Amino acid sequence: MNTYLEFEKPVAELETRIAELREAAGDDIDIAAELLKLEQKNAALLAETYASLSAWQKTQVARHPARPHFRDYLASAFEDFVPLGGDRYFGDDLAIMGGLARLGGRRIMLIGHEKGHDTESRIRHNFGMGKPEGYRKAVRLMELAGRFGLPVVTLVDTSGAFPGIEAEERGQAEAIARSTEACLALPVPMVAAIVGEGGSGGAVALASAERVLMMEHAVYSVISPEGCASILWRTAERAPQAADAMKMTAQDLLALGVIDRIVPEPLGGAHRDHRSAILALGEAIGEELDVLSGKSPKELRRVREERYLAVGQERRGERLGRPGT
Repeated sequence: MNTYLEFEKPVAELETRIAELREAAGDDIDIAAELLKLEQKNAALLAETYASLSAWQKTQVARHPARPHFRDYLASAFEDFVPLGGDRYFGDDLAIMGGLARLGGRRIMLIGHEKGHDTESRIRHNFGMGKPEGYRKAVRLMELAGRFGLPVVTLVDTSGAFPGIEAEERGQAEAIARSTEACLALPVPMVAAIVGEGGSGGAVALASAERVLMMEHAVYSVISPEGCASILWRTAERAPQAADAMKMTAQDLLALGVIDRIVPEPLGGAHRDHRSAILALGEAIGEELDVLSGKSPKELRRVREERYLAVGQERRGERLGRPGT
């Protein structure tokens, strides 16, 4: 059964009607023409709806419970996965998973957030909110990748790092900083993909790569819209306004130079067609790795340095009255 978002109500009504007609197809009534007409109308409505989503609506799509997560991408886009667990200090955090894998025949180190799909798995994976041991595990796997010359691929999908007291007691801020540092220091190619939510430092810690991709309806921001609204206006009810102001969509971030490429999603979002979305991302990551594969460790580090120092330069120049500086 589909889970419809608030703005999808007209689509829900049409799809319910289509489902009812299909059930009646066993009768002697000729409904093929009417069914085709409704399906075409539904496709057009879906395309129109998703072509004009606001930042808040995209946030809702990025959080959709049926959206593909790490395990889904792992099952369809990658092969020969060998999971590697533990940070060698405290324990194994299942909110951040990783291990050896193959993408198109190329051996890689794959790391990503896993949110889970049902109540039990979401609790087990802590809703994708990494703890210090998760980020220390990521550092360990990145260092291992560097030692053996394996490209690193990360799939980012988290509302943010876990904010609990126990995480702070175990050094959450330091672990996030070390993970970000490990990304920037890698001697091998790194491609990061924001596949759902990219929330705060918990996302940056796995996304400080030389190439950052975003799914078409993913979001990436320093804080959630609700958190931003609570700080600025003392109420989370103004989250839609905050989402617009933060420029957190893939389209906004591409224009700002924060990301490098948008990966198109199937009509109606990745949650409607897992396979197409997953294969599109896998192909895009493979293309980026092909481009980066010939670069030396020194070149890769220089690319990252130049990339992140350049972010926001044009906008700073505009504020100072010196466009382009």
